[in-house]
Amino acid sequence: LFTKFLFSRFEEIKERLSSLLENQISHFRYCFPFGRPEGALKATLSLLERVLMKDIATPIPAEEVKKVVRKCLEKAALINYTRLTEYAKIEETMNQATPARKLEEVLHLAELCIEVLQQNEEHHAEAFAWWPDLLAEHAEKFWALFTVDMDTALEAQPQDSWDSFPLFQLLNNFLRNDTLLCNGKFHKHLQEIFVPMVVRYVDLMESSIAQSIHRGFEQETWQPVNNGSATSEDLFWKLDALQMFVFDLHWPEQEFAHHLEQRLKLMASDMIEACVKRTRSAFELKLQKASKTTDLRIPASVCTMFNVLVDAKKQTTKLCALDAGQEQQYHSKIDDLIDNTVKEIISLLVSKFVSVLEGVLSKLSRYDEGSFFSSILSFTVKAAAKYVDVPKPGMDLADTYIMFVRQNQDILREKVNEEMYIEKLFDQWYSNSMKVICVWLADRLDLQLHIYQLKTLIKIVKKTYRDFRLQGVLEGTLNSKTYDTLHRRLTVEETAASVSEGGGLQGLTMRDSDEEEEG
Repeated sequence: LFTKFLFSRFEEIKERLSSLLENQISHFRYCFPFGRPEGALKATLSLLERVLMKDIATPIPAEEVKKVVRKCLEKAALINYTRLTEYAKIEETMNQATPARKLEEVLHLAELCIEVLQQNEEHHAEAFAWWPDLLAEHAEKFWALFTVDMDTALEAQPQDSWDSFPLFQLLNNFLRNDTLLCNGKFHKHLQEIFVPMVVRYVDLMESSIAQSIHRGFEQETWQPVNNGSATSEDLFWKLDALQMFVFDLHWPEQEFAHHLEQRLKLMASDMIEACVKRTRSAFELKLQKASKTTDLRIPASVCTMFNVLVDAKKQTTKLCALDAGQEQQYHSKIDDLIDNTVKEIISLLVSKFVSVLEGVLSKLSRYDEGSFFSSILSFTVKAAAKYVDVPKPGMDLADTYIMFVRQNQDILREKVNEEMYIEKLFDQWYSNSMKVICVWLADRLDLQLHIYQLKTLIKIVKKTYRDFRLQGVLEGTLNSKTYDTLHRRLTVEETAASVSEGGGLQGLTMRDSDEEEEG
């Protein structure tokens, strides 16, 4: 009987001790704050295992101990979260506050929750090392309780309000770096809530950017702003900001993250394509209205358009290229468009410059041997020369053309941001100019040039050659077959004129001379 009494008493004490130990484990944050006393929680778990044994010789199955610890940690999640919400006074806020205030409080509560779980990991995880999955279950239970308050706050937010994204970033940055919680139950719930919001946000931003491009180019003044124009700078900033925003979300689910990246790269490609095409149209329109005489000076707005394309080329590398190893179709497509557009506007600009030269040559054509104007001029000059000293045509035409070339070279060199494009432009400008003069001379193979024609052409050709050499045009381009043909023809004409006109060339010659005046 006494033995039976002792056994009953032992079981009672054992049950009370078990209850006490379970209570301490359930309140582990408060019974063992910051893991103090050191090793006490681990010893408590070890003692619980011994208390749960049927007798001293029979060890308890590990699953039974795990079952008890799981129950304790489930209680711990509720205890910890309840105390946290009491500290944050979350219930009062959720019942009375405005939507903005609710979101603010939930964001603060999320920070506190993360802090609690980080402290658990730092100070108590070692004690639960035998059951890491139980600590993860505890955290999921903890987040499940938070979910109720979070969902309440998010449901209260107005439609198309983006103030809740910082909450996603805060929680996602914590969860994605935790191997046990990443893509767990709460993490997936968080993604399910925010997927529609992200898609909606990207849709609205795409529409907004497209509208801003349309409005911007309608009102564009083409004044230089940083690396381009007001519209292009605004476009590239918005595209970059949107991509950085989505990147900073660090979306954990790979398939949706890849979809977002592709969507944004395609959007950037489409937007930059629209920008390039609108710039190309504006460039052509501006050039059509420009003067066709030697008074032409490239407007600053044309240089700004050039710079928009230069900047677009640079921006595509960042905004349109997918990560290494993936397809580059968007980047390649827009790259090709920009390259072709640059070629077109260089061609348009060169054509404009050449048309000015053609105008100069047209004026020289009036002096062609046998033409009506030439006959009248010769007759008038000879008749008048009997009585007065008649001035001969000067070099104004050559001088104004040379000034036109030099000043436009300086404008382009100063205002266009890409050296490579300037070099291509100058190469084509020089080559096409020489071809036009060569063709003009070829049409007059059977005619001897008027002395005024010869003097003007010699000065234009020599100064053009020297000016473009100073601008960096290479020897291979300068001394082309066209230039050689031109040089030979003018040298022959110069020799013939020296015989017939005496000193009529006034020192102008196709021969190189260090003493020749640099005008």
